[in-house]
Amino acid sequence: MDFDPRNAFVLGVDVGTSSVRALVLHADSGEEVASAESGFPLWNAGLYQDPARSVFRQHPAEHIEAFSDAVSVVCRKAGGTVSRKIQGITVDTTGSTPCAVDRAGIPLALLPRFKDVEDAMLILWKDHSATPEAEEITESARRYPEKDYLAYCGGIYSAEWYWAKILHVCRTNPVIAEAAASWVEHCDWITALLCGNTDPFRIKRSRCAAGHKALWNSSFGGYPPGEFFRSIDPVLEKVRSGLPVETMTSDTPAGNLCPEWAARLGLPEGITVGVGLFDAHASALGAGIGRGTVVKVIGTSSSEMVVADESLLGSRAVPGIESQAEGSILPGMITIEAGQPAFGDIFAWFRNLLAFPLVRLKTRGLVSEEDYEKELASIIPTLSEAASRRDPRKIAVVAMDWFNGRRAPFANHCLKAGIIGLGLETDATDVFAGLVYATAFGTRSIHELLRKEGIPIERVVAVGGIPRKSPYIMQILADVLSVDVLVRDVSLAGARGAALLAATAAGIYPDLESALSRIRSSAGTVYHPRQELRPVLDSLYRRYLDFGRFIEFS
Repeated sequence: MDFDPRNAFVLGVDVGTSSVRALVLHADSGEEVASAESGFPLWNAGLYQDPARSVFRQHPAEHIEAFSDAVSVVCRKAGGTVSRKIQGITVDTTGSTPCAVDRAGIPLALLPRFKDVEDAMLILWKDHSATPEAEEITESARRYPEKDYLAYCGGIYSAEWYWAKILHVCRTNPVIAEAAASWVEHCDWITALLCGNTDPFRIKRSRCAAGHKALWNSSFGGYPPGEFFRSIDPVLEKVRSGLPVETMTSDTPAGNLCPEWAARLGLPEGITVGVGLFDAHASALGAGIGRGTVVKVIGTSSSEMVVADESLLGSRAVPGIESQAEGSILPGMITIEAGQPAFGDIFAWFRNLLAFPLVRLKTRGLVSEEDYEKELASIIPTLSEAASRRDPRKIAVVAMDWFNGRRAPFANHCLKAGIIGLGLETDATDVFAGLVYATAFGTRSIHELLRKEGIPIERVVAVGGIPRKSPYIMQILADVLSVDVLVRDVSLAGARGAALLAATAAGIYPDLESALSRIRSSAGTVYHPRQELRPVLDSLYRRYLDFGRFIEFS
């Protein structure tokens, strides 16, 4: 069906770690007409998470409620005239965030029997409870004689990913294992829900999710064969038997919006629902990813997204990265993903550490809730301002950014962070600055790996909450990387990327390239590296690497 872009709108929805963000975009001008956000109260209250066990789960009922609220609100804000002209919707989610479903595709936690069972819920990306299973998958795959099925995920299978999480739950909770007809990635499930058909054996599976987290690759003929999974555990072979050979890129339709969800959301019935994808990949698209550009998506964690021509890489697998997949962002290009499993989480940890006396005062009723929230929110900005006045040449504190393990170079989720260079003269600003440099040095180590493997890096584009809120952190990142860092002036890069895909899936544009050439990315703020600091930062970086080797191998 042909649409006139001048009279059409699209909807992108970004389901993040702590909230759902929805954006209505004009399909021709790229104008952001309206946006809305709805949080997860249970998650934000600390339910279904236990950092001591590396367990982080979210309830699908809460996701449905927040999704419905965000989309309904954005449609009301856009107005009836605009909402009636929305032609497509695409959803991105965190990942890998799989969930056990019954034969009808209903997440088990939505059934009365399992409504409070953590293993029946969405297993969030940051959940590392499957670390032993991930190590077992890695070792078993290395012994498998037929083919190297870990070639396109850096040679190491991650505890954050699909198969490891399934294996962990099935082994530790046989009741859930028996009740699960299949396991579905969050981005595939919520897309299928909108289409009104959640049958796990018929829904379209996302190329982005399958290629980056579930070992799908065209050179394998799809997913690895059942024999490979049986060599690890027969329970995985059972799951594999229900997966399709083909996966779908997110510039294609998954189906049409069903009557129930059209009425619930205030959208036209039958509009195109695009194939889902992961949030970092959608954000990279919304930020204007292209050849030679690294998009750094920064939030609680950080992802480095790079695209390379198939002619550059061919069938070559890049070692030490997180994963690579075909067409997961741009058609005809290979996406390379790497990143840091903790970024904003590191600063939140330090803030909460400093806030301990404040928490006690609030508990004793000596500080109001309003004053508590105000003081808590001021800690990181105050530290950033103080740190920006410190001379980088006098930095003594060196920290590691492995607060949630390491994704790249060469994943190891068992690693822990550390801080050295402390003395009686060290204050909170010194430690904070050390943590900021640690996140920048972790980024540099990833970029050096990419360059070593022949992946060109000409510029860095940063998106997310931290880039827009913390000039100090962005300046340090530019200094350490010794390259310009552009912070895009977009508040909802993920939702924008999803909306661009919706415009293509709906047929408003014949292909994604046409959509991108018409709907340009916004400008932003450029942070230039202070080259006079290069010698001292190179020295600090060597200390960072030495400290990391000490932690990892001692």
